[in-house]
This record gives sequence, C-alpha cells and structure tokens, in this order.
Amino acid sequence: MRPVLFESDAIEQLLLNNVIATMPEIKKVLGTKSYKTALRKMKQLSYLSSYSHGGAYYTLQRIARFDTLGLWSYEEVHFSKLGTLMSTVAHFVNTSEDGYFASELELLLHVGVKMTLARLIEKGAVDRERINNRFLYCATDSEVRKQQLLARNLMASAEQELSDEARAAIVIFLSVLDEQERRLYAGVEAIKYGYGGDRFVANLLGMHSKTVARARKELLSGEVEKERVRRPGGGRTSVEKKTQESSKKSKR
Repeated sequence: MRPVLFESDAIEQLLLNNVIATMPEIKKVLGTKSYKTALRKMKQLSYLSSYSHGGAYYTLQRIARFDTLGLWSYEEVHFSKLGTLMSTVAHFVNTSEDGYFASELELLLHVGVKMTLARLIEKGAVDRERINNRFLYCATDSEVRKQQLLARNLMASAEQELSDEARAAIVIFLSVLDEQERRLYAGVEAIKYGYGGDRFVANLLGMHSKTVARARKELLSGEVEKERVRRPGGGRTSVEKKTQESSKKSKR
C-alpha cells in the first residue's frame, strides 16, 4: 500500500485551481482527517483566511488582487490584507478622517459588523460618539476623534445646504461624463468642501471615498493621467469600415 504523503504542494495546487478552499477540502486533498496536520502544512505556504464566513475559506497571497483599501472578494467570500474582521474594522475606524457608522462599514465590507464593533469597544480598540441617535465609531486617539467629529458635523451642514434641485442637477451632469471625468469632478468637489469632503462627495455621488480621495490627490499634485475611455478597437464599427467589408464579401 502506498504511504500517504501530507505535502503542502497538494494544498497549493488545490488553491491555484480553485482560487479558494475550505478546511474540509484541504484535509481531503491531503488525505488526512487531522486539522492540526492540515494547518501545519498550510503554514508552509503564504496563505490568507477570509474575514467573512467565520474565516472558513483560504487562498494564497499571490492569488489575491487587493484594491486600494486592502480588500479582495471572490464569489461572495471576502479577504483583507489585515487578516481578520476585527483587525480590519479597527484599522478602518482608527485611520478614517470622519469615522464610520455601522451601516457604512457593512456596505464597505459586505458583512455584518455590529458584534465586531461591540467587541472592539469592549477591548478599547475603537471609541464611539452618539450623533443624531446613531453611534459614530471613532479613533481611540482623542485628537483624531475630535477631527472625525468635526468632519461629520461639517458634512451634516453641507448636506442641509444642498437643495433637491442641486442634487438632481448633479446627477444629470454626471450622466454625461465618462468614468475618469466623474472621478475628477468628484475630486474637485472634495477640494471645495475641505476636511471631510471625500466622504461627503462620495455619499453624494454614489462613489467610494477612497476613489474621491485618489482624484483629489491627483488634482492637487497636478499628476492627472489621461485615460482611454474605451479599449483600442472598442466602440461601434464605422460606416466606412462596414462598407469596405461588404464590398469585400460581394467580390468573393
């Protein structure tokens, strides 16, 4: 009988083929029922565990394609460069310029965060302040927290000043812009609103605050790259080209 070999190469091949895998799938490919054996072999690889689904899914670091926030998703399974949901939420809250409401974090991370926030509050890893009968989760650093609350108050004032007509006009204007133009317009507006402008403009225009921040920084640095709206060869075939192709076919 051929001896069973518990090789990490088998796990690596499984993940390269399937992108993600659960622990039962990993143990099966190894031919073992031992969680400890599977975990020991996993440690020989640069792997990540999901922050969603209770950390039940695994992938290789070289497979993940993280966005500017350090997040990556595959088939409704979510991963973070920071590892666990606890670490990710704590980092986002403590480094945000205007804090987070729970609903904003859930929209961003695609998972429930209320239990996680409660545990972080208990551990003293994040703070919170009540704003209009809602808890705003803030940094533990008192100076950062003051700036976050100031930014939220400025956003609230700006939202009240913006009329329904103005909002409707902005939506119409955005509809005639391409992707880069919308992003740069958002950057201009964020500069106008100042501190807290990234989140306010993002909420107003239906964008991510990091996208707005990127555009703002590009504009302030003067390093705006001209992007192609369509890939080379994209778009409709010209009338002239269609005519030439029809002539060629008729001559055959």
